[in-house]
Amino acid sequence: MDHFSGYIFDLDGTIYLGAEAIDGAVETIHYLQGLDKKLLFLTNKTIDSRENYLKKLAKLGIEVELKHILNPALVTIHYLQKHHPGAQVYVIGEDILKNELLDNGISFASTPEETDVVVVSWDREFHYRHLDFAYQAIKHGADVIATHPDRTCPMPGGDIPDCGGMIGAIEGTAGIRITTVMGKPSVLTALTALDILGVKAEACLMSGDRLDTDIRMGNEAGMSTALVLTGVSGRDDLIGSSVTPTYVLNSVHDIYLAGHALEQADEAKS
Repeated sequence: MDHFSGYIFDLDGTIYLGAEAIDGAVETIHYLQGLDKKLLFLTNKTIDSRENYLKKLAKLGIEVELKHILNPALVTIHYLQKHHPGAQVYVIGEDILKNELLDNGISFASTPEETDVVVVSWDREFHYRHLDFAYQAIKHGADVIATHPDRTCPMPGGDIPDCGGMIGAIEGTAGIRITTVMGKPSVLTALTALDILGVKAEACLMSGDRLDTDIRMGNEAGMSTALVLTGVSGRDDLIGSSVTPTYVLNSVHDIYLAGHALEQADEAKS
């Protein structure tokens, strides 16, 4: 698995859980950096900034640049700027996401009637007023997009509700289906990731802990994929699944172990 030019890694459940790195993850990243591989870290979380992810990785011993981190906020900003320039936007999401949108010139609506686009994201203070505002805006013709589809987020003590809960509330109330989704498994995220890395899909390995987002996106984009068993999806989830990874790994450390074993074998031959 060390023959790829580019490597995309999910974060939660793949590189770390909570504040702790998954065993062998840091060693694996250092190994790939030593081989001058192109790396990108990809998260579906919208409750933290890319700058904070950069700091978190640094604390774990992984030194990368901001351009090596991609989140749904960045994809959402690019999408709004391209497809809804000058739009008035209503955001269901936390302040960290709202601030990123404001900092990049996105205008916020004050009333449902003036809302052009409703952005649905993970909000741990989601309440009825959010739901009513979005519902009224949709009735007045607003488009709806979501930052990511994750139903839950893996945490050390067990997974917790994620953006899927907000999406479900909007869909159930408005009687619609939100089909424009920015984060994994969206092709928008896959294309953005490959563009940042500067590699073709077939030269890239996507590693993550979710069949329905990480692996599905990688497969649909034409990448090789590695499901790691340190997060949400387990071996039982593979049974009957329409999403099949190229590799199934105990953890990302298997990438290092496989490459290191190959190096030792080559040295033995020589």
